[in-house]
Amino acid sequence: MKTRDFAIGLAALVLIALAGWLWLAPAGNTAPNVRMTLLDGKTIDLHALRGHPVLINFWATSCPGCVAEIPHLAQLYNKLSPQGFEIIGVAMSYDVPSQVRTMQRDRHIPYPITIDRTDAISKAFGTIRLTPTSFLIDPQGRVVYQKIGNVNIDKLAARVKRMLPKQGNS
Repeated sequence: MKTRDFAIGLAALVLIALAGWLWLAPAGNTAPNVRMTLLDGKTIDLHALRGHPVLINFWATSCPGCVAEIPHLAQLYNKLSPQGFEIIGVAMSYDVPSQVRTMQRDRHIPYPITIDRTDAISKAFGTIRLTPTSFLIDPQGRVVYQKIGNVNIDKLAARVKRMLPKQGNS
């Protein structure tokens, strides 16, 4: 019984440490260069977006928090994309492509969406297990913020605005 309790306690400690590492992993690392095929068939390399702040948002059609976050991200994208801000929504490999397309259409998602069919994008960002998970990449290509769970849209907007050209900070 004591061995079992010890094993359970040790497993819990390992899980807490892993969650803490994922939550507090150092920002500032260079974002991986991943190639993404968007729903419209276009292909984009993440490094091609250098010079612009980019939010990579891992989400799933079955995730209530993700669905709730969409209108806020869409509004932010519509407001700041003319100044150079980019968002790429990365639907998880288990998402049914037709459901992703339907959600993009019905929810009027204005930013590009890709489906991570092979988990290559997820693995490049450290193997995403929970959605939503977001990474903000600065114009130099460094991950400057990451969040498991819904982002605080006001704080995100403030961070992004600081990265945009001064004439675009209205």
